[in-house]
Amino acid sequence: MRYLKNPSTNPYFNLALDEYAMKSIECDEDFFFLWQNEPSVIIGKNQNTAEEINQGFIDERGIKVARRVSGGGAVYHDFGNLNFTFVINVDDPGKVNYKKYVQPIIDALASMGVSAEASGRNDILLDGLKISGNAQRMANGKLMHHGTLMFDVNVEDLVDALNVSPDKITSKGVKSVRSRVTNIKEHLPEGTTLQDFWDSLQYYLSNEGKDAEIVLTDADLAKIEYEAVNRFGTWDWIYGYSPEFNLKNSNRFPGGKVELLMDVNEGRIQSVRFIGDYLGVEDVAEVEARLQGVRFHRADVAAVLSGLELKKYFGMITQEELLSLMFD
Repeated sequence: MRYLKNPSTNPYFNLALDEYAMKSIECDEDFFFLWQNEPSVIIGKNQNTAEEINQGFIDERGIKVARRVSGGGAVYHDFGNLNFTFVINVDDPGKVNYKKYVQPIIDALASMGVSAEASGRNDILLDGLKISGNAQRMANGKLMHHGTLMFDVNVEDLVDALNVSPDKITSKGVKSVRSRVTNIKEHLPEGTTLQDFWDSLQYYLSNEGKDAEIVLTDADLAKIEYEAVNRFGTWDWIYGYSPEFNLKNSNRFPGGKVELLMDVNEGRIQSVRFIGDYLGVEDVAEVEARLQGVRFHRADVAAVLSGLELKKYFGMITQEELLSLMFD
């Protein structure tokens, strides 16, 4: 199979390349490319970002958040993860079957002595444990099929980055399915590096290196970079594209109990209520009104709250405690 080479580890560039490869690369043959992201959480197109990520952990670790153009659930990437993309000519969308398109990966793993199988809606399993999640998108008669391969992922970070209480937010979006996972490295000969694994996969998929590379032009790269910056890397796409959702949370602090009820649409607060036995002396409706229309982002909400004398409205409840109700 023909192939591209993609040395980028920028998730916004890489997701832009996925879409560009599907829509704009003229090639009569099927082709593939392998790639990596720096530590990132990648959200499915139809998901609510706030529901899928642990924002506090992500901010603390400097993990990027991105949204792809395909469906499916949220996934965590780091430098122990290797991703693959196939771009395949498809004459009948009704015949698209994900198991058919992961078979080359399963065959490549088998060539390395790893016995994996397709399972469920979009997974590859090894000894019953997940090593790969996959998603697809079609445009212009071409199928873009991409997936993850967990070679040596930091599973603890994976769990923490996606660790959101399932009953905290009720959303109209699609919830992720979290499965038990394993790393491929544990099933390969000791000392096998990710580069060894990458080279073996590249060799197998490119017909033992016989198939030709597709070289992107400077014009191609400029178009991809433009989309990476102006679409895939924007707050409007990553957070604002999220479906409408409702958030409910409560906690008892030293200054009293606060219950939060909030509606968010297109990434902005539509309405918010603070209910509780806190001892404010002025009507909290003034705070609620100031938050309407504000982006549902910790820094933006903090900026609004910082401009208010919160003690008048909430007594001993602090700004950080209010933010924790919304974002932690």
